[in-house]
Amino acid sequence: MAKKKTVVNIGIMSLEKFRARTIAIAKGEYVPKPNEPKIWFESIQSLAQVLGEDNQELLRVIVEKAPTSMKELAELTGRKSSNVCRTLKTMERAGVVELKKENKVVRPIAKVTNFRLEFGIGASV
Repeated sequence: MAKKKTVVNIGIMSLEKFRARTIAIAKGEYVPKPNEPKIWFESIQSLAQVLGEDNQELLRVIVEKAPTSMKELAELTGRKSSNVCRTLKTMERAGVVELKKENKVVRPIAKVTNFRLEFGIGASV
């Protein structure tokens, strides 16, 4: 049975607005709607650092080849292990991948593979 593809909404919001939004949520002054972004970036540049073409390729390889370690992923992609490790940690912080420690090795798991982008000048808290 094929795994259902889940689309995760991602958004772009300034750090200042994101902090205000987070505080409003914590105070109970704002309740996020179910269709609002789950992953936020401060700028298109920060989005591109996490989800640029090279990193999309990493995600594709993780999904298609299911490597059992970051070292194996590096070998499959031809990238240096240090580069793959650093990139995956950034992607983990963004909520895109999970790095699961198993028997002294870290296995990358794609948490999100399909994205919908939302941003605009009038984005509110």
